[in-house]
Amino acid sequence: MTTDKLITARRAEPWREALRKSRKNKERADIPRVKMNELDPEYRSHTRLEEVNLGLTKEQAMQEAQRCLDCPNPTCMQGCPVNINIPTFIKNIERGDFLEAAKTLKETSALPAVCGRVCPQEKQCESKCIHLKMGKEAVAIGYLERFAADYERESGNISVPEIAEKNGIKIAVVGSGPAGLSFAGDMAKRGYDVTVFEALHEIGGVLKYGIPEFRLPNKIVDVEIDGLRKMGVQFEKDCIVGKTISYDDLHADGFKGVFVASGAGLPNFMNIPGENFVGVMSSNEYLTRVNLMDAANPESDTPVLQGRTVAVIGGGNTAMDSVRTARRLGAERAMIVYRRSEEEMPARLEEVKHAKEEGVEFLTLHNPIEYIGDERGRVKQMRLQKMELGEPDASGRRRPVPIEGAIETIDVDEVIVSVGVSPNPLIPRAFGGLEVSKKGTIVVEEDNMRSALDDVYAGGDIVRGGATVILAMGDGRKAAAAMDADLRGKV
Repeated sequence: MTTDKLITARRAEPWREALRKSRKNKERADIPRVKMNELDPEYRSHTRLEEVNLGLTKEQAMQEAQRCLDCPNPTCMQGCPVNINIPTFIKNIERGDFLEAAKTLKETSALPAVCGRVCPQEKQCESKCIHLKMGKEAVAIGYLERFAADYERESGNISVPEIAEKNGIKIAVVGSGPAGLSFAGDMAKRGYDVTVFEALHEIGGVLKYGIPEFRLPNKIVDVEIDGLRKMGVQFEKDCIVGKTISYDDLHADGFKGVFVASGAGLPNFMNIPGENFVGVMSSNEYLTRVNLMDAANPESDTPVLQGRTVAVIGGGNTAMDSVRTARRLGAERAMIVYRRSEEEMPARLEEVKHAKEEGVEFLTLHNPIEYIGDERGRVKQMRLQKMELGEPDASGRRRPVPIEGAIETIDVDEVIVSVGVSPNPLIPRAFGGLEVSKKGTIVVEEDNMRSALDDVYAGGDIVRGGATVILAMGDGRKAAAAMDADLRGKV
């Protein structure tokens, strides 16, 4: 059954019709949007392992679900890269069938509890909500997704999606981040024998090493991964495809298709004087040490500098994660240094709000031009060029322009650079025959994610150069559908 037919069929179910008649649309639209329950800012800025957002109560979730108008043409779904049946899962919450809501989510999403926490719903599904055209706030789709997934996990009644009969065809996935996990789940549902190869000692990729526990607890990620295991997905840790095993080894082992989701793990720097001083590091290194290596623990084998005056360079979600982590590790002054204004920041509004509440300073329209070190080679100051906004650039944002002579010097003892990442070059080098862009990304056909090698598909950061969790998952779903069609055509 096609997605459109499935939506129509479900919308015609008697209980859905009864819900629609139980309240007028105007009454539903007049219900105020729910507010997320949160930890106290002062408390949370000193605790690293407690989640800031606490989730909704049953009563809050059911009331928010009443705001959904169950539109005949649900435009919210057009904004969802993994095509979740949003009205159906929300209406199940409204009638109190929370487990059925979670089951609906799992039909298309391998990571609903993750997406409910970290996806930029305000730029995707919620941005298409009909309420916005009515001058109202969008339905809190992300909050409701998190609620349904959390309820299922906490109830212990965790469902497993329907799995097709095994077809005996082996598929390899390189990388266990969101793109790889999404692809693995969809292929397992179709009956394939899927093995995910992860270079690190933990499964989860950027979900584990890149996102702090106060935003996405590791236990949440682990439950989602266990769900994939129950679907038959196998995981191999500490295995670097391209080093530990080669492309030819995968063929020799009988793998008929490969999905590359190796991410973009090489940090970018600004190439300004002083970047080699001790105390200047990338956000990738900083967050990996803290999140994956437990570096904040005094007994850890992988320590991390815990500065008192910390500057984070950048304005994205990773920058917010870094500066908020620095606060939790004892920084008395933690700053975001960003060359544009706050309006141009790519970070989610919620992340900016939380950072401000936790005492983070925002030095917008400032750009570092030099770091100054002491006699021991440790960073002690940074020189900042003040900026103003000029005409829009290729990104559509106004270009930052230096103000002549406007330079200031600020004391710092740690600098975390968060100005983007580049793709991991290992796979493009190890898989002969791949077409690679000037930026080092794998070139794929946009409609099916197939590379220049017939049996190799790719998605996520290795293709995009930088993507949100949900866009990477969308790539995984698209690649799974295309690879399945291709393999079936060869049988």
